[in-house]
Amino acid sequence: PAAIPAFAEANARRFKGFDAPAANIACVEAATRLPFDEGIAFEQQEFMKLMFGAQSAAQRHIFFAERQAGKIDGIGDDVKPRPIRKVGMIGAGTMGGGISMNFLSAGIPVTIIEMGEEPLKRGLGIMQKNYEATAARGGIPSDAPAKRMGLITGAVGLESVKDADLIIEAVFETMDIKKEVFTKLDQFAKPGAVLASNTSYLDVNKIAAVTKRPQDVLGMHFFSPANVMKLCEIVRGEKTAPDALMTAVNIVKRIAKVPVVVGVCDGFVGNRMLGARTKQSEKFLFEGALPQQVDAVVTKFGMPMGPFAMGDLAGLDIGWRSRKDRGVKSEIADALCEAGRFGQKTGKGYYKYEAGSRSPLPDPEVEKLIDETLAKLGLKRRQIEDQEILERMVYPMINEGARILEEKIAARPSDIDVVWLYGYGWPIYRGGPMFYADQVGLKHVAERLSFYAKQTNDPSLEPAPLLKRLADEGKTFASLAKG
Repeated sequence: PAAIPAFAEANARRFKGFDAPAANIACVEAATRLPFDEGIAFEQQEFMKLMFGAQSAAQRHIFFAERQAGKIDGIGDDVKPRPIRKVGMIGAGTMGGGISMNFLSAGIPVTIIEMGEEPLKRGLGIMQKNYEATAARGGIPSDAPAKRMGLITGAVGLESVKDADLIIEAVFETMDIKKEVFTKLDQFAKPGAVLASNTSYLDVNKIAAVTKRPQDVLGMHFFSPANVMKLCEIVRGEKTAPDALMTAVNIVKRIAKVPVVVGVCDGFVGNRMLGARTKQSEKFLFEGALPQQVDAVVTKFGMPMGPFAMGDLAGLDIGWRSRKDRGVKSEIADALCEAGRFGQKTGKGYYKYEAGSRSPLPDPEVEKLIDETLAKLGLKRRQIEDQEILERMVYPMINEGARILEEKIAARPSDIDVVWLYGYGWPIYRGGPMFYADQVGLKHVAERLSFYAKQTNDPSLEPAPLLKRLADEGKTFASLAKG
């Protein structure tokens, strides 16, 4: 019997949030103390609870949602994908290298292109190390690194894309740079090649407009780290040809990723919804919450990281530079950066980090900095309950999801759920933001959004027209898929 709690403790992190492992462990434990018939009855009772429980419904929803996401509205069975025998990758940095690894792992040759020998050599070296580390852990056969790296060709200069069937650009997230790359690609790419941008925010239509072949242009937004994360948002431009879109969906499946077709808007589906959450997390600091309280609520809900720990991981200086470029201020985040607190890379950000550790530790200096900033702004901290934090972290995302559906950026609510599951680590046992909203009840979600809109003087929190209509009619997001 002593082995049972030891097993539960050893696997606590893996099983966190899930009902089924706890039920399984309870059944094994019951078998050590109950007569056979009573033990079987206990197992039946636990099984029935799970089968009719919310977590079972959530996971069944995701099973079908993932398969539905691969279907493209408005494209018939007569449309066939273009053959992809070779891929051209523009950029050997973190994203370019990570994306390339997916194709190499699937046995598809890649030409990876940089503007100089040094960044090319560095990028190829990182890919080699990543493969070798995976092989050392037993994740791939020992001869796999050599075989996979044997499929890649390094090159300097865009003219090397000439024999690629699919070309993916993974350069800096700046419109001018991307336009420059696509203008040159138009000269070198062979006719019929699919031209994809790995942009996470930018307007694919504007990128396509600099080419003479907008019908071949689309977005393929991989998520970081690209060799690990399963999601690829495939961005359908207004002139993207049906067979080009079908080609992107098909190739994403071939490399064992999950494709979701989305429309053109700032941030597409995932980052647009993340923006709604980020806005609220920043506001909480001005109202009285501390980073560790907000993050604790989000991780207890089941997300792998809270917004502030995620900011530290990404680097706070990135957002700081972006705010400066746009002439935008965020007094607390700016003050952290001005103090040299850029996150994990400097050992301190919203949290402090001990040498060699990535574990975030609450820092009294951050609380002091927040208090000083609020004093300058004439603001007072208030006590904020965890339930408010949870609702303001999740419900504005649901609201933005409703707007995305209204604008037809996503074809169906379940597509949004797939994006959040595979792109952001939404817990599978909660089924995705739109499924979760249906479980909570759209009437409740709409009422709480209206309440917070008034409480925080933020009109953007008012329920989206689609959410309000469905709530008033007593319907769900799932009802949209049923017509």
